Amino acid sequence: MKVLLVDDQALHRMGMRMFLAGQDGLQIVGEAADGGDAVRHALNLRPDVVVMDVRMPGTDGIEATRRIVEAAPEVRVLLLTTFDLDEYVIEGLEAGASGFLTKDAEPGDILSAIRAVAAGDAVIAPSATRRLLTRLTSGVSQQAASSSSARTAVARLSSREHEIFVEIARGATNAEIAARLHLAESTVKSNVGRIFTKIGARDRVHAVILALHAGVMPAPAEQRPPF
Repeated sequence: MKVLLVDDQALHRMGMRMFLAGQDGLQIVGEAADGGDAVRHALNLRPDVVVMDVRMPGTDGIEATRRIVEAAPEVRVLLLTTFDLDEYVIEGLEAGASGFLTKDAEPGDILSAIRAVAAGDAVIAPSATRRLLTRLTSGVSQQAASSSSARTAVARLSSREHEIFVEIARGATNAEIAARLHLAESTVKSNVGRIFTKIGARDRVHAVILALHAGVMPAPAEQRPPF
């Protein structure tokens, strides 16, 4: 798995590089200190995942994400931000990022997020509360399903699929869901695919928005870490 690190703070890049470089199956293929270089490196190196800071001088992480996703949609972007309710994060998800974490996340959580994003999952920090999801929803209100149609779509789910859907709404990855519900991860993966088809979700981020519309979004206090 090839990873590109992007952060204007050299110390933060060094810390990330030292941690990630020792992980099995993961290779740091490059670093960038601003969004412009991030785009150039991403298009030249074609990493699997770009770990992208949001706030940087010059071209910020949001614009860099937009350019990368438009030019190389197979490259996944994981945003890191200082503030979990940062407006830039919302714009980043809309720009095509596969998810975000706060910079104070545990190293193991960041590693899990990178692996999840590389596998095609979307990751949202556990601190992304109802307030953030409401803001996301308002930004796509013309495209998102209405509460009535969302409830109708969710009603098509079997009891097992509904259980898994609630876990997705909490931010759980397939591995987390498998452990919690005592299922094989392959079974969870198959169910997730069927759930997305039934409710018309593009990805996990969209599924969480639909969960909010349908009224099955867990209260913030009930949310678990997604890794």
